[in-house]
Amino acid sequence: MRRAARIAVIGAGIGGLTVAHALRQRGFEPKVFEAASGLKEIGAGVALGPNAMKALRALDLEAPVRAVGWEPAFYVVRDGRTGRVLTSAPQRGYLEQRFGATGCTAHRADLLDVLAAALPAATVRLGTRCVSVQANEDSASARFADGSEIEADVIVGADGIHSAVRASLIGPDTPRFTGKVCWRFLVPVDAVRDDALANHTVWLGPQGSVVVYLVRRGELVNVVAHCDNDTWTEESWTRECDRSEALANYAGWHESLVRLFGASERHYKWELFEREPLQSWTAGRATLLGDAAHPMLPYLGQGAGQAIEDGCVLATALSVLPDDLGAALQLYERSRLPRTTQVVLSARARGSGDHTTSRLAALKRDWLIALRGRFGADRTGRGFAWLYDYEAGSMDALARAGQEPTGIQAKT
Repeated sequence: MRRAARIAVIGAGIGGLTVAHALRQRGFEPKVFEAASGLKEIGAGVALGPNAMKALRALDLEAPVRAVGWEPAFYVVRDGRTGRVLTSAPQRGYLEQRFGATGCTAHRADLLDVLAAALPAATVRLGTRCVSVQANEDSASARFADGSEIEADVIVGADGIHSAVRASLIGPDTPRFTGKVCWRFLVPVDAVRDDALANHTVWLGPQGSVVVYLVRRGELVNVVAHCDNDTWTEESWTRECDRSEALANYAGWHESLVRLFGASERHYKWELFEREPLQSWTAGRATLLGDAAHPMLPYLGQGAGQAIEDGCVLATALSVLPDDLGAALQLYERSRLPRTTQVVLSARARGSGDHTTSRLAALKRDWLIALRGRFGADRTGRGFAWLYDYEAGSMDALARAGQEPTGIQAKT
């Protein structure tokens, strides 16, 4: 009788917990190793498109995630200073009909709670910070900060943007500061009563953009404010700051946004760095997923969704090639690398266009947004159909491996 493959997942974030679910669904018993002493997240929201929700549905997790989330009525794009609506795309009803699932916005802590609660307690081992990984064609091993080591048939690095697994497999990276800073904060919905909050709204202005949507069953307003600002360059989204910083950077923007900025007591500052897409993220019996494999700028709202997709596809690849785990990891990489690279490049392009300081370029952008929303076949608001059509939980995600064109370009 064949011994069950020993699979170790490094990192218990959204991607790590998702791949643990997907592996268990396919008969594996993975172990997840998390550096933190508890599964927790700072106050921040996460947008889950239809592609992510279809993947969660395949793992029997869609219903509990929706129970703690929020489904916006419309996806709206506005001028950040005048408030003029550039486009308003339906969400409820339309996305389900067009893509087979509708989207959801959630608090990251709530999403993690759902993912963790559905796993056996013994699956996740807390307080074990991985410092290095070694992998060959037959096995892999991980060493932890306390001096302990484990051996596994497969190691999956899901340990985020500062991944120790990535550094071991690929070497140290050289992130480049984009000159963009974000402020994140939450506001109780009762503190800023506004009918427009039922929508997922993106406000565009020179040198910045602001994303607003509800989380926690509609009880909290999540705000992510992006601004071109190169005065501070620490890559962290857990650094607390004074709200006066954000207010100063958005002086002159629409009054409803200014009210939001003033309604929160706690703001977090987040500097955006970018990395060039990897040509490969697998070495022997070890691979990467999520931000460890393909960190991306947030302008498409796909960071969590791509990690969730990764988890489903990786588990499928391992289940169809259980006798050749190295080949399974290569299949997973071939299946996912073209898509994630395109998402990385498209998010970068979207951020550049959204923050343009050229009045002519902004007028052209706004005209195209309005034109596509009114007459285009893609009614998602800003050309999201290519993202939402994807079915991570199906065999098609593997069947397309190697069939994508080699010249990957950004989609705008």
